Amino acid sequence: MKYKIIKHPLHIAIDGPVASGKGTISALLSLRLGIIYIYTGGMYRALALSCLRNQVTTANETDVLAQLQKISITLSPKVNGDSSCLVFLNGEDVTHEIKKPNIAQTAPLVAKIPEVRKHMVLLQQQLAKNTSVIMEGRDISLRVLPDAQLKVYLDASIVERAQRLFLLWQKQGISTSIEDARLAAKERDAHDQSRSVDPLQKTPDAQVVQTDGMKPDEVVDAIINKLIAQKLIEPV
Repeated sequence: MKYKIIKHPLHIAIDGPVASGKGTISALLSLRLGIIYIYTGGMYRALALSCLRNQVTTANETDVLAQLQKISITLSPKVNGDSSCLVFLNGEDVTHEIKKPNIAQTAPLVAKIPEVRKHMVLLQQQLAKNTSVIMEGRDISLRVLPDAQLKVYLDASIVERAQRLFLLWQKQGISTSIEDARLAAKERDAHDQSRSVDPLQKTPDAQVVQTDGMKPDEVVDAIINKLIAQKLIEPV
């Protein structure tokens, strides 16, 4: 089924903890609606990758900011066969490399730096300017797109999220365990929820979708129903 966007530009903000399904759901929703999907977390991960490659200590904010000024981080959001959002570091496609566990562990350390967040938020807002987008991350509803017409907070139990991380790492050929995945998810939650600037939180106007036991298409259907109910889109 195809859908007509009633109000342009349509901004859909999707937030949630690690492995709650944000990326998968955003990509599928992008295909269903025919609008751009923007993976904001990829920007922080690209910076983390650059810091690791150049042996920049992430605890040193001055060094991290200096590294940020030296590099180019770009996203290539587009609607294609898999609605991928590619991440480029100095022109190099690092989309797959930044999904590795060591990058996931380092990203929160650079993401908590206030000046880094300020820089990234401005870039993300520019991407959405006058354009219909589905943007996912951890501060989209709160900071990046505070006026988004639909704000969704995707959630899932720690058991479910650990299983998803474990399967993702297995697919990448990384030897790990469910317990490692559970600990990684809990550590990331602690970083995201406790940082002083724009911590992960459910905003009062966000609609919570608990994804435990739901197939991705079922989650997308639930979001589409919310869009229809708010008269933001209509079937055609």
